[in-house]
Amino acid sequence: MLFCSRLHEKLMEAPEAVTGGNPKSARHWLMWSVTVCFRSVPRWCEQLCVTGGDDQWAMACLGIAVRRMVPAARPHFAPLCWTRSRWYSSEPTKEKSVPYEKTLKQEDGASTGPTKPLPRSADVVVVGGGSLGCQTIYHLAKMGMNNVVLLERDRLTAGTTWHTAGLLWQLRPSDVEVELLAHTRNVISKDLEEETGLHTGWIQNGGLFIASNKQRLDEYKRLMSLGKVYGIESHVLSPAETKDLYPLMNVEDLYGTLYVPKDGTMDPAGTCTTLTRAASARGATVIENCPVIGVKVRTDDLGVRRVKAVETPYGTIETPCVVNCAGVWATKLGEMAGVKVPLIAMHHAYVVTERIEGIQNMPNVRDHDASVYLRLQGDALSVGGYEQNPIFWDEVSEKFAFSLFDLNWDVFMQHIEGAINRVPVLEQTGIKSTVCGPESFTADHKPLMGEAPEVRGFFLGCGFNSAGMMLGGGCGRELAHWIIHGRPEKDMYGYDIRRFHNSLTDNKSWIRERSHESYAKNYSVVFPFDEPLASRNMRKDPFHQVLLEQGCVFQERHGWERPGWFNKDGPAPVKSYDYYGAYEKRKNVNYKYNELLGREYTFDFPRHHDVIKNECLTCRHSVAVFDMSYFGKFYLTGPDAKKAADWVFTADVNKKPGSTVYTCMLNKGGGTESDLTVSRLEPGAANLPLAPESDGDAYYLAIGGGVAEHNWNHIKTVLQDQGFRCHLTDHSEDMGMISIQGPKSRDVLQEVLDTDLSNEAFPFSTHKVVNAVGHQVRAMRLSFVGELGWELHIPKDSCLPVYHAVMAAGSKYGIINSGYRAIDSLSIEKGYRHWHADLRPDDSPLEAGLAFTCKLKSSTMFQGRDRLEKQKEEGLRRRIVCFTIDEKVPMFGLEAILRNGIPVGHLRRADYGFFIDKTIGYGYIRNPDGGVVSADFIKSGKFTLERMGVTYKAKAHLKTPFDPENKRVKGIYA
Repeated sequence: MLFCSRLHEKLMEAPEAVTGGNPKSARHWLMWSVTVCFRSVPRWCEQLCVTGGDDQWAMACLGIAVRRMVPAARPHFAPLCWTRSRWYSSEPTKEKSVPYEKTLKQEDGASTGPTKPLPRSADVVVVGGGSLGCQTIYHLAKMGMNNVVLLERDRLTAGTTWHTAGLLWQLRPSDVEVELLAHTRNVISKDLEEETGLHTGWIQNGGLFIASNKQRLDEYKRLMSLGKVYGIESHVLSPAETKDLYPLMNVEDLYGTLYVPKDGTMDPAGTCTTLTRAASARGATVIENCPVIGVKVRTDDLGVRRVKAVETPYGTIETPCVVNCAGVWATKLGEMAGVKVPLIAMHHAYVVTERIEGIQNMPNVRDHDASVYLRLQGDALSVGGYEQNPIFWDEVSEKFAFSLFDLNWDVFMQHIEGAINRVPVLEQTGIKSTVCGPESFTADHKPLMGEAPEVRGFFLGCGFNSAGMMLGGGCGRELAHWIIHGRPEKDMYGYDIRRFHNSLTDNKSWIRERSHESYAKNYSVVFPFDEPLASRNMRKDPFHQVLLEQGCVFQERHGWERPGWFNKDGPAPVKSYDYYGAYEKRKNVNYKYNELLGREYTFDFPRHHDVIKNECLTCRHSVAVFDMSYFGKFYLTGPDAKKAADWVFTADVNKKPGSTVYTCMLNKGGGTESDLTVSRLEPGAANLPLAPESDGDAYYLAIGGGVAEHNWNHIKTVLQDQGFRCHLTDHSEDMGMISIQGPKSRDVLQEVLDTDLSNEAFPFSTHKVVNAVGHQVRAMRLSFVGELGWELHIPKDSCLPVYHAVMAAGSKYGIINSGYRAIDSLSIEKGYRHWHADLRPDDSPLEAGLAFTCKLKSSTMFQGRDRLEKQKEEGLRRRIVCFTIDEKVPMFGLEAILRNGIPVGHLRRADYGFFIDKTIGYGYIRNPDGGVVSADFIKSGKFTLERMGVTYKAKAHLKTPFDPENKRVKGIYA
């Protein structure tokens, strides 16, 4: 009865820990503990109590034991109130038994002043001595910048890096992230040791992904196929093979696993110390015990705000560039410069077990379905995960260094249960230490990087969602390249702060809700057609309600609600966010929108495949209406507008007024920052929002809404760098936009518009302001689906009358509403590019098959032209290719492309083409020998596509298989 006596002692010491301070409840719980005795209490709880384990852990053992026996008797707590209980304190717990303590804790009596004198000036000042700060200054120095300074307010890694788990998994559902992780691995496992002779603490013990169902294993198989392109070894194992690899694992409930032998574990202290030593050897300066208390900003002659200096208690450093690597404190640093940093701090925890016999040399484990990871730590394990009720740290302390929170066992216990199920020996293993520290999280669980839109020279390298060690090497290199060359080498748009619309980045509700959902779903299967539930309905166009009533299932992009597809069973509105029932929030019930999303959770053809098919084929055979109002709509005017248009846009947009041109915008390296349409306008008085005031050259820019903020900032940056005297104005919210497409579109619109729509009177790629049932609209003859059609850009107050007139006129032709799921299919079938899918900042227009958008035959210079000319002269080492397969299997992108059995690339984008009745995909391929990828190279190869480990014969096309002669957009139908 020693065990029960121990539990009795615990209850007498702190009954409020499990009862909320109610003595009656405490006696009730004690009665249960005595009654059940050894019959139901876990053996690991008994062991800890008998051996005098951690008091909180012992209380947690009691809690889980009783919860398993009498769930109804468990007292109810509001998770957000834990700050008032004995189990959790918002104040740091400074003395904890934690990993790395001996390495990182400061000695008593250590100096509180800066460890080195401050220089008067620097080319770059990096703020924050965690993983990202150390990686960034290392790569800056390695790229030749030696007048760079890193400032750390305490000691290196003191904020959040020191307590990170340090896991490195090589495979992610993103080709860019796979490349970033590969660089991190190379830096810590090879480069640093070669440069310094020091070992970073890297351990290659492998990684094991657990699948408890077919969908999860399918996800892992997708990663395996992508990994083959990058030479990453991985193996799908059966439960029996998994047991052979990891004898201590319970495999009875496994569907399979994915084993990656060269995954491993990083040591934060060893890595950061070695990084800064290598940087210092190249001339960089690393200063600890030096907090930043201000960032000075100046305004130049063009009214542009730029970084001027960094202020500390010990002096000021003049600098044109600050890099914010301050982790959870990044928001505070941003405020010093007037920069918005949309992240939030949460508690993130793991526990370290006592010694486990037989665990040595086992791989790290991720059991996503149990939301738990198991990290090898010598002869023990660290156990952690992601829960649906994380604790927010709202009052971020500036004095928090090498500190931890008390662990909230009620929140954390779900991970223990998952870990015990996976490795049963844990039930009899004690806990050596608890590690609960702050981490920064963002709205989409991706980092915040790049130059801030508000201040030139202020760069972000923060918000890494507990992945700062893992992504640090790759992101540090890209950030250094960004600072030096004005752009990263890779496609970093997914991490670029400009991916978020400026109206969202200081919206506290949006940041909190979206960050919570991203955290809670971090271990969820990444399905192709998933949508967020948090912070929806932030931006709605004038058509939103009428489309909702017609069954529109909306997608969220850039804060906008845009049509995804149309459900035939009535409205499916998006409800207010319920935090998945956490924090005593009432969970949404009868949630039709969420139910529809759930039916799309598959790697097979989705449940609504035939609905999308109908929308596509109605457009191909008759007429469909697409609401594209979320598009960015900008005007470029001013004295230097023509010079700016020549320089910014690759195509010749200076044709006669009334012309509309499809064009690209490039970065200095010749990569494609955007594709858009530019319409030249007549000079004249303002007729807003349809026309700006202009006595000279003026241009109307229509840009995909999901990347509008990125485009806006790219244009503004180029105008500033070139000193062009221009005005860029945003009228995205002032106009709606519908696109009427299909063979019958002319017949429909001829009844609505007061102008001749014949080919002669209204040719392709032209625009004009016309009347539509008494309302002025700008009509453009364009198509993003490969059909005859027009876009109508409509002042918001006129949107609904014009829409209703179009639908009435089209009723005799069977007109329907269609959404972006149909656009995705129709556009890939036609061979049109989607920016940030098959067209990215690391793709040139020549590689992407868009040479026709570049005015290379003229003498007019444009940004990136020199790189294109060099690429054209040397020949293309990579180029985009269209592939189709005959088997009726879905593909979504990331499938491996093999030529003669050798991986040469992967699909960037894939969908089903309903008109050609085939799966179609686009991907960039390379010559394994490093040579030119010519038409003959493509024609002479035998291609296959690997999907989830299965290969399919594929046909390569040099032109789109659908309407390669472009007859349909010209109105020529057989």
